[in-house]
Amino acid sequence: MADARIFQDLKADHDRQRKMLAKLGDTSGKGDERAKLFEELRKELQAHAAAEEESLYATMLACPELRDEARHSVSEHKEVDDYLGELMDLEISSEEWLSKFGEMRHRYLHHIDEEEEDMFPEAAKTLSDEAEARLARVFEDRKPKELQLAEEEKPGDERE
Repeated sequence: MADARIFQDLKADHDRQRKMLAKLGDTSGKGDERAKLFEELRKELQAHAAAEEESLYATMLACPELRDEARHSVSEHKEVDDYLGELMDLEISSEEWLSKFGEMRHRYLHHIDEEEEDMFPEAAKTLSDEAEARLARVFEDRKPKELQLAEEEKPGDERE
């Protein structure tokens, strides 16, 4: 995989998200633990997607040779965001919630694996070292701000 700081940052987020998904998947439906873990995951995924889109994807969309991959990934972010919105509308202790969470987890794990295995190496071939450094700065600046925004902004169709 590409080893520029932007890709290291994104991979570190992905590794943290894999752990969050696993921990949430291991919860039982009763109690507040699942709700707390889901809220943490929701904010993390929303913030990560927004910061990634504002840094790496915005640059990739401007490069004809990377545009299709960026568009594909943006559509997958929207799909996961929609799943998060649906999960918020379901009773968190229900089998329906657990089933929908399983679908979302599967789709998201596929998405981040695809990014790491295909998209990041392809982008690394095209982007200059200066561009990669700038993208890392943009991502690192945006992510904390997006986490704050995720406190108020809800996923799915409720977001503007």
